[in-house]
Amino acid sequence: MEFLIQIIIFLPAIIIALTFHEYAHAWVAYKLGDPTAKAEGRLTFNPLAHLDPLGTMMLILFRFGWGKPVPINEYNFADPVKGTALSSLAGPMTNLILALGMSGILNLFTITNPLVSTMLIYFVLINILLMLFNLLPIPPLDGHKVVRALLPEKLRYSWESLENYSPFLLIGTLFLIIYTGILQTVISFILQILIPQSQLYL
Repeated sequence: MEFLIQIIIFLPAIIIALTFHEYAHAWVAYKLGDPTAKAEGRLTFNPLAHLDPLGTMMLILFRFGWGKPVPINEYNFADPVKGTALSSLAGPMTNLILALGMSGILNLFTITNPLVSTMLIYFVLINILLMLFNLLPIPPLDGHKVVRALLPEKLRYSWESLENYSPFLLIGTLFLIIYTGILQTVISFILQILIPQSQLYL
């Protein structure tokens, strides 16, 4: 029963946050000259095009996760490194905007219904989680591509070579996050700043 309640509370936030996150990747890539995502049906707000079953379940169970990666051909960009970085950054920044917008609403208005209030707080939570997790500088997460654009050109090849070890790096990172609980500590701190009246404990 508790698990079902969690799903009811989490699922709307997860669907919206992941959909907007992945749509932002596709939209920015398209605007910068890469039609790959649009051609594969990813330039849409249909959640079924963006939800990854494992990533969604991770969000429900462990409160971090991911959506289905948006296909990008960086050679369609005028500047492949910059274009890829901007497309990658679009997803996390969209989650930040959604989190700030909803936290503003929660701070401006008094919501008396506890279920609605909890769902909106979790909406902020999920968007912060998606932003922070995807900004981690490890492949295949968005942060890896963003960091690449910030590195001197002579270091980029070495940085890109980390993608060969992406499964091990991702599994190691997931284990570290689950074992230490560091991400939950950071999220709790940020959530209390954005929504001071919240008594939500992660």
